[in-house]
Amino acid sequence: MLVLGIETSCDESSAALVASGGEVLSCVVASQIDLHRDYGGVVPEIAARAHVESIAAVVSEALAASAERPGLVAVTAGPGLVGSLIVGVSAAKALSWAWGVPLVAVNHLVAHAFAPLLEGSLPAFPFLALVVSGGHTLLAEVRALDDIEVLGQTRDDAVGEAYDKVAKFLGLGYPGGPVIDRIARDGNPRAIEFPRAMMNSGDYDFSLSGLKTAVIRYMARVEAEGRNRPSNADVAASFQAAALEVLVKKTTSAALGRGLSDVVIGGGVACNSALRESMARACAEQGLRLVHTSRALCTDNAAMVAAVGGLWYGQGYTWGLDADVYPNLRMGERVPGASRAG
Repeated sequence: MLVLGIETSCDESSAALVASGGEVLSCVVASQIDLHRDYGGVVPEIAARAHVESIAAVVSEALAASAERPGLVAVTAGPGLVGSLIVGVSAAKALSWAWGVPLVAVNHLVAHAFAPLLEGSLPAFPFLALVVSGGHTLLAEVRALDDIEVLGQTRDDAVGEAYDKVAKFLGLGYPGGPVIDRIARDGNPRAIEFPRAMMNSGDYDFSLSGLKTAVIRYMARVEAEGRNRPSNADVAASFQAAALEVLVKKTTSAALGRGLSDVVIGGGVACNSALRESMARACAEQGLRLVHTSRALCTDNAAMVAAVGGLWYGQGYTWGLDADVYPNLRMGERVPGASRAG
């Protein structure tokens, strides 16, 4: 059976065609980066309008990969921007009705944790998932599709949000994650000693807003004291080292503390080369197995949504044409409104 996945939770319109077993026949993504660059972040109203303009073409291109009609439509219903989510869910319901096929509503965060399924590398349950993106930073123990426990999460900014704000302050452009990752390679990560917030808090929560503020205050102090301004590369490298050190330590500590041997990282920030390298090194030192997908499947995409939709359908769950959107859906929560056969 083919599954059509649709993803419009934030600023990327995506549709994908996935066959049984997780084979990706197509995965089309229409990016909105150019639309939001001047604002240094995603503008919800602009994002929603762009989804309206692109969703039909994205779906059509994805469907062109096979002459067979999909037997299931899976769509992200939350969390995310309400206007963006409505566009994707409306399109999914229209296709479900027109084709007479079932509809499955998917939790976007769960899809990130299960993305390795598409490359045949999803660990056996239970495993630890670190989901890091522009809107989320959390650790969860994944015991089953419908049994996920959040162990810790950010108390303020998500790590991707902190990257964007620091990059904007330094005048590096948008999105901040890729550009900081790139220029940090030429900088000294020990040039500036930025704080490692909540490093020894005794829990698995995170805090990134203080680190962002520390960068701004440091640069203001340098200017006020008439000192030479450090290079952007050194600032970026030092900021990144502080952010990632906490992520890596808390992730490995959570895995060891819960007796888990496999660690999955997903979300847009999982594309970061320094995070991948430092996490791989720390996991190897602790005897843990690190799993991540190719970079294209770390960012928001409809293939992971289709894969998780297929799993829910395999367990007998479907959603009706009254399916709604849930902007504040939390990790591990099943989208409300499901019915189960039998």
